[in-house]
Amino acid sequence: MIVVTGATGNVGRPLVQALVAAGEHVTAVSRTVTASEVPAGVRWQQVDLARPENLASAFDGADTLFLLTSGDFVAAGGNVADVMDIVQGAGIRRVVLLSSQGVSTGSHPSAVEDAVKESGVEWTMLRPGGFASNALQWAEMVRTQRTVSAPFGDVALPVIDPADIAAVAAVTLLDRSHNGRTYDLTGPAPISPRQQAADIGAALGEPVRFVELSRAQAKAQMVRFMPEPIVEATLDILGSPKPAEQQVSPDTERLLGRIPRTFAEWAARNTAAFK
Repeated sequence: MIVVTGATGNVGRPLVQALVAAGEHVTAVSRTVTASEVPAGVRWQQVDLARPENLASAFDGADTLFLLTSGDFVAAGGNVADVMDIVQGAGIRRVVLLSSQGVSTGSHPSAVEDAVKESGVEWTMLRPGGFASNALQWAEMVRTQRTVSAPFGDVALPVIDPADIAAVAAVTLLDRSHNGRTYDLTGPAPISPRQQAADIGAALGEPVRFVELSRAQAKAQMVRFMPEPIVEATLDILGSPKPAEQQVSPDTERLLGRIPRTFAEWAARNTAAFK
């Protein structure tokens, strides 16, 4: 049995589908998951990771865990060490953690990874860079104004399609040879916010105007739904990325056996969000 946390999100949802297609027994866990959101036969349970005392029943019968901790988990004061205590007590032997490329580059702390490693379970670390799906924050302004507003319009980063993260997660969950390994995950090429706006416009068949925000303007918007330390770290990466944060990692292609999907492909698959 494999438990997937964040099972209704951009990574968790396709991951659950991939594991079911591979013939695995899966428990889908999130704060809001319902039977209608998971494939037939998938066990599901509504659990908030920030309240790990409710996790034990979700882990019943499982030996492997896909662990995703969101910004909401951090904002709610969640403690990964507490989660890992429950993991150990439930008899889970392997954890694949969705971490962050920022840990590799030193832009983000390693506390979450450290808690997993120190728990004594077998582990695999997945460190994706920026998600292509972060562009969904522009959906309303694209729908109503055919405009994208963002800072650092010409700074390019190799954002990754969440479906590719899910595909990598499935590979590592199903093959124990990935135990003890860390993978940096990126898309196939760096792309700027300005070019992302153009790709969304191409997918819609209509031009989308790009408006560049100052850092202060961007921060004022982001702190409404993200903790301030995460906002500052994110803006640092977006505005002044380290060379390693702009490089394309070979890990995604190596693990999937194909070139990662482009942002344009992601936009074409998600046009409904922007219409």
